[in-house]
This record gives sequence, C-alpha cells and structure tokens, in this order.
Amino acid sequence: MTKRVLLVEDDASIALVITAALEAEGFDVDHCDSVAGRDRHLAGADYRLLLTDVMLTDGDGIETLGSVRDAHPSMPIIILSAQNTLDTAVRASETGAFEYFPKPFDLEELVRTVTQAIGKAEAAEIDVPQDVTQGLPLVGRSAAMQAVYRMITRVLRNDLTVLILGESGTGKELVAEAIHQLGNRRAGPFIAVNTAAIPAELIESELFGHEKGAFTGAVARSIGKFEQASGGTLFLDEIGDMPMQAQTRLLRALQSGRIRRVGGRDEITLDCRIVAATNRDLLPMIAAGTFREDLYYRLAVVPIELPPLRERADDIEALARHFLANAAAEGLPRRQLTQSGAELLSRQPWRGNVRELRNFIYRLALLARDEIIDATAIEPLLVHAEGGSATQELQDTTGSAPGDLASAVEHWLSSNSPAPGDVYDAALAAFERPLFAAILSQTSGNQLRAAQILGINRNTLRKRLSELAITAEDFALRD
Repeated sequence: MTKRVLLVEDDASIALVITAALEAEGFDVDHCDSVAGRDRHLAGADYRLLLTDVMLTDGDGIETLGSVRDAHPSMPIIILSAQNTLDTAVRASETGAFEYFPKPFDLEELVRTVTQAIGKAEAAEIDVPQDVTQGLPLVGRSAAMQAVYRMITRVLRNDLTVLILGESGTGKELVAEAIHQLGNRRAGPFIAVNTAAIPAELIESELFGHEKGAFTGAVARSIGKFEQASGGTLFLDEIGDMPMQAQTRLLRALQSGRIRRVGGRDEITLDCRIVAATNRDLLPMIAAGTFREDLYYRLAVVPIELPPLRERADDIEALARHFLANAAAEGLPRRQLTQSGAELLSRQPWRGNVRELRNFIYRLALLARDEIIDATAIEPLLVHAEGGSATQELQDTTGSAPGDLASAVEHWLSSNSPAPGDVYDAALAAFERPLFAAILSQTSGNQLRAAQILGINRNTLRKRLSELAITAEDFALRD
C-alpha cells in the first residue's frame, strides 16, 4: 500500500520544504492550502496520514477536523501551528491528533513522527471540554514552553505519576493545576501540600492522617491529604525536602496503593493521582543518600522540566502584559506597557523567574505614576525587584560587588563612622538585610528553609525580619 500523505498548509515555502523532505523518504505527498481543498482530496483518495496547519485560507484547521475524524477514524493526524499556546496544544490533543508541532519545528523530527504515525495507524481522543482550557495561567509561546505544553497533553489521558522539575518561581504548581484541570480527574479535588513547610514530626500525620489518641495532642481523628484528594489530584510540592522517614512511608504508599493513618490499623485504598515537584537536583541527593532512589523512579514516571525565565526571554513581554491585566482585574490601576518598557523587562535576568516578574509587575502597577509605562518608569524600580535585589542591595550597602566580601567590608568601614563599641552591631545590621534577602530569594520566601540554611531559630529569623522591616510583600514570604 502506497504511503500517501495529504499536506494542508497555506504557506507555500513551508509546504515545499515538508513535501521535499517526505518525498525523499518515499512518501507520496498531495498538497492543498484550504479546508475545502482538504475535504475534496480526502473524498477522492485514500490517505495514510493528514498533516494540517491550523490557520488556513478559509477556516480553522482544528475546528473543522470533526468531520474528518468521523469519516476517517483510523487515519493519524499531525497538526502544525504558529499559534503556540497551551490552548492550541490542548485543542490539537482533543482532536485525537497523533502529534502537535509548534512552528518553527525540527524537520527531521517531523519526518520521523510521520513514519511512526503511519506505522501505528491509530489515534486517541481526549474528551476535554474546550471551555475548561480557557484562563489557565500558563503563558508563553517560546520553544521551551512548547515542549512543556506537549508533555502536559501526553499525560491527560492517564493517571501516571508526574514529577515537575524546575527552579523556584518557574510555575510548577501552575503546571500541576493544568494537568488536573485538563485531565480525567478534573471533577475531583486538587489538594496541594508543601512538604518543606511541614515539621518533620508532623509530616506523616499531615499526609496520611491520624486516629484519635495516636500521639499527644491527637484529640480527634484527622483525615490526611491523600484521603482529601480522593477522586482528584494530590500535589506534593518541594518533594526534595521531605525527611527520609517520610520518604519511606510515601514510597510504601505508592507501591501498595494503600495507606494507614498514624495510630490506625485499617488500610485505606488510594484513589488519587500523584503529581510531585521540586526545585532541587535529586540525582546528587540520591548519590549523597538524602533522597531515596526507588522513590525517585516511582515519582518520575513522567518528568516535566520547566525552563527558567532566562531561557524563555521571548515570553517575558507576554507574561508582563498578562500580569498587568490580572493586576487591573484585582483592583490595581490599569496600566499599558510600551515597547521600550517590554524590551527593558526582557533584558533583565529575573533570577526569581516568573514569580519575581509577577511580583515586580504588580508593584509597578501600584507605584507607576502614569497609565503608560515605558522604560523610564521601570528603571527606578528595578533595583528593588524581588529576588534580583539581593546583589544590588549588597552593592548599594557596601559599594562593592558581593564576590569580594573583604573589599566590601573595608569599603563600608571607610564610608561609615559608627561610634566606638558599636562597630560590630552597625556592620551586622548593614549586612544582615542583604544576607536575608539573598537566602529568602533562594528559598522562594520559605522562612523555615531559610532559617535552616542560616543555622538560626525560625523565631529569631522572624524577629530580625520584623526589626529590619522586611515584609511579606517585599519578598513574598510564605509560612
């Protein structure tokens, strides 16, 4: 049987390149540039595969695929699109498309996928109402985000355990929410738990629940997060910070599909999808013996790695405009970002990633004097940008780059004149604020982890933050 492919593409140059590549691999390619032309070709010939763009000369290539699927249920469909959003990726997946390729795409990968699709000659269907996909807080059309969108669509038909990897502030919980909202458990609850914020002695009770009298203070039965997530999704954030003992209990639960409340005798069958996330590199932790290797492979059935914002600078403008719109919807003044402002934002490192950018945009919406925001309005606030402020603040305090701490101290001593006997306290106060800023930036504002890194009591940290007037708004602190 001939390997006949129908290509529906309104860009003549792209069509020419795809046709040449496929014909070089032995495929017979027919080409048209419209929905009407597609339907005529499909009615008059037997095709092994349909390769179609979304935006065609006479309509939307995805919206009109219903009749194609009804008439040719076993024919694989591959969708191409320059409309590179999560919504487009999900719409493509809803059609039962074999694969979705955002433009620009890797031509060799496209040819390989065509070969695989024809070999399998089957497609699946995801029953996700389109209105569910609207309003998801995932923004970006960069190539890095396209890979994330494609991975999300691949886990919607199943309950495979997903491990989301990425730096703090990249949006790991948003991806977990998208998997839940678009997946087959969307009718159930989405329960999120930050495992790093739970004291080690309470984490098992928090996850698995406890019976009355199980320990001092257990005055009543408590239902744990696993049971609360029944029928839905349990999101285990900061899984890399989970104590080893709790890791063992979690592994046992995942292996057996059952849990037992602390102090309880009856086993409870699990009925939830597990999505975990961490900003840590777990492989070195496995080598160091601080994270269980068997638990890692249980969690990382499907790993999804989120790119840091510095690797998707093309998305910064869209994110900034998105956050300005959200800020206005939440009651902050309505602002308009000029191109010069967008370009300045796109050049910033945003070490705190999307979270830092969002907090900066909200601050900008509040503090900007004019409705129109250009580069000159943004520049004065950049030195206070959350997450990226620690280095700048240290330079402002000491007059020296933080990499040369001895020079920084010498400069501070020469530039300040504390009274005799007060030098230590004055120097400590000068350096304490940027130190806390740097650590809190690393921990995404988690005070418990910051205190552990600093080697001080959490209450001491809270007291010093209050005395130094470092507020939750300044660093998006979370308990």
